[in-house]
Amino acid sequence: MTDVTEPLSENTADVIVVGAGPAGSTTAYHLAKAGLDVLLLEKTAFPREKVCGDGLTPRAVKQLVAMGIDISEEAGWLRNKGLRIIGGGVRLQLDWPDLASFPDYGLVRKRDDFDEQLARQAQKAGARLHERCNVGAPIVDDRTGRITGVRAKLGEDKREVTFHAPLVVAADGNSTRLSLAMGLHRREDRPMGVAVRTYFTSPRHDDDYLESWLELWDRRGAEDRLLPGYGWIFGMGDGTSNVGLGVLNTSDSFKELDWREVLKAWCASMPEDWGYTPDNMTGPIRGAALPMAFNRQPHYTKGLLLVGDAGGLVNPFNGEGIAYAMESGQIAADVIVQAHARSTPAGRELALQRYPRVLKDTYGGYYTLGRAFVKLIGNPKVMQIATQRGLTHPLLMKFTLKLLANLTDPTGGDAMDRIINGLSKVAPKA
Repeated sequence: MTDVTEPLSENTADVIVVGAGPAGSTTAYHLAKAGLDVLLLEKTAFPREKVCGDGLTPRAVKQLVAMGIDISEEAGWLRNKGLRIIGGGVRLQLDWPDLASFPDYGLVRKRDDFDEQLARQAQKAGARLHERCNVGAPIVDDRTGRITGVRAKLGEDKREVTFHAPLVVAADGNSTRLSLAMGLHRREDRPMGVAVRTYFTSPRHDDDYLESWLELWDRRGAEDRLLPGYGWIFGMGDGTSNVGLGVLNTSDSFKELDWREVLKAWCASMPEDWGYTPDNMTGPIRGAALPMAFNRQPHYTKGLLLVGDAGGLVNPFNGEGIAYAMESGQIAADVIVQAHARSTPAGRELALQRYPRVLKDTYGGYYTLGRAFVKLIGNPKVMQIATQRGLTHPLLMKFTLKLLANLTDPTGGDAMDRIINGLSKVAPKA
């Protein structure tokens, strides 16, 4: 029997977090701040590329503030005032709402730099970060079926190591090999999106609004075709624009089209002086999956908690993932800290079972509404009518912005907040 006074070995911790993206680093940060010993395992080395729009809504800004990140312009962050929506021949500029619960501005930051900042902040809080640590199979107790650690290949020499902890957090993204190895597969009845994007040098680089194009036209054939998705243009403030598109799998054309080619064609239709031409492209077109609306469940089982993309936390209304990755990381950390303080295994397990319930209470009804929305806009005709009729009504669009960005005050808000919160409350929390 191990002496309880023996110090933890370098490969043993209270919690292992697999993946140092926004979900994993946020989880590790809050766990370490609470005094737990945390191993944060990242398969690549920072800085590293991730496919993303790089635009952060006020929800994500709130999480950055909670982590003590310096989000000043001097530290390289570009602030934005809101969302510019283009469609149906209308151009509408909407400021982020004034709320007690969230700041009134968003941010832009490249993901290679963004993720590293979060990981370093987790390190400063006390988390032990291992880069170039490729996690393979879980270590499972044969008697209980619980995960008790992970096997990994560490460093450039790919040295085989094992890490041990009574709890493991899967923050390893959409592919989440760890969840699959524990028998947690993707739900096919939940929407999945795809994002493709690239960067261009452009005079529009310092735009102080995120820009969303609600009509995505494929003009390459004999007839123009409206596609089920949206395009975006986000100025990066560094001489470049992030230009991309998000597409849902609810459409007939989802599998048949080469979305990189669609992006090229869409960019070619832009005004020439914006600079979105092949000569100005500063990197390749890259794509990534967007797992939405709790597409992998349960979010806790047998010592394993799922956060961020691993648990399908992407907002089905707008494809936003970073805010929900960070929020789920904070929620998971809070639950783990409380469970850690329980004096019996049964008490700890009872506390851990609360995690999926909190997620469903927080997002379940809202994501159910989002799934219905996704089915509707999967029909391009519905999207076209909604765009043409809705964009001419600024008050309706203000409501839509709050709904799509999930920006309401839970208590004491205005009539729009109360309607959105009420709808989310009565919708099934599946």
